[in-house]
Amino acid sequence: MEITIIAGARPNFMKIAPIINAIETIKNEGGSIAYQFVHTGQHYDEKMSHTFFRQLGIPEPNINLNCGGGSQAEQTASIMIRFEAYLFDHKTDLVLVVGDVTSTMACAIVAKKMGIKVAHVEAGIRSGDWSMPEEINRIVTDSISDYYFTTSETANLNLIKSGVENKRIFFVGNTMIDTLNLNLSKLRKPDFWIDFKLRDNNYFVLTLHRPSNVDSEINFFALLDVILSNARDLPVVFPIHPRTAKLISKQTLNYANLYIVDPLGYFEFIYLIKNSKAVITDSGGITEETTVLGIPCLTLRDTTERPETVTLGTNELLGKDFTTIAPAMCKIFDGNWKKGVIPPLWDGMAAHRIVEHLINLSSQGK
Repeated sequence: MEITIIAGARPNFMKIAPIINAIETIKNEGGSIAYQFVHTGQHYDEKMSHTFFRQLGIPEPNINLNCGGGSQAEQTASIMIRFEAYLFDHKTDLVLVVGDVTSTMACAIVAKKMGIKVAHVEAGIRSGDWSMPEEINRIVTDSISDYYFTTSETANLNLIKSGVENKRIFFVGNTMIDTLNLNLSKLRKPDFWIDFKLRDNNYFVLTLHRPSNVDSEINFFALLDVILSNARDLPVVFPIHPRTAKLISKQTLNYANLYIVDPLGYFEFIYLIKNSKAVITDSGGITEETTVLGIPCLTLRDTTERPETVTLGTNELLGKDFTTIAPAMCKIFDGNWKKGVIPPLWDGMAAHRIVEHLINLSSQGK
């Protein structure tokens, strides 16, 4: 069985690393499986891409389509044109896409139009927020996939409600957690740890990149002010997304406890999260990592596609109303944040389950 694995953006890299590792392991044990790795180049910054490859042991791709930059429509078109050309010259039995980025949707469409089966890892998650480009990517990808590998029972139910047959849904767990568990012993302090005088459980981590939080200057700087004003002078470390960097470059910020840093490698970023007092974010993936690490997480969104991080984990949705931030941060300081538990099958074995299912499906001629 020949699989073509797609990745294009930073969130994808943590999801494909354990899958590639599982394929290599099973292949070395005599399993009939091989893969090609296509990097679409959606994230082309060294710190957003190649650093993760080195740290997570991801091999060099068979091809980099170099589709970074441009609007979402331009990027989607570029990925589709170049991936189609690649598939004409490189035959495959199945295209495996992960997550919900532009590359995921674009490559799934190309494969289906060429009569190639598609498997979607992290299928079935839904935020219900159609203003998020990722929500559209998820729904389009799930509407045309052949096999669905899910992280939760909620995702299974979402797929069933949309008409997907049970026999095509495989509840396998979370490959992001595979990567996390595999690398916990490799984490390392960021270079700025000593310079910023950081101490365990004595700083906050902040990440912001959603358009609803960063596209309006007035809204963004008001949000920043509320967070920093309620941090009780503790450091707030802000690894800055390129989208947000453009906004901040226009302003002079005068906060003694704000530390803006470049995007970090995986080992450094997870170390920062693991040893923080809490994380304040509008990301989805980070809420999974904080749940497993037992770190309080304050999510500045109205909805989440990962409800298990709220119902079972350490995450809470604060919405977009700034008045919720101060009470939530008070709960952190008072030690009253919920403890949380690890969701079912988030045990570090998701990738092995995925590969075993694919081999079984291939042997059955499905």
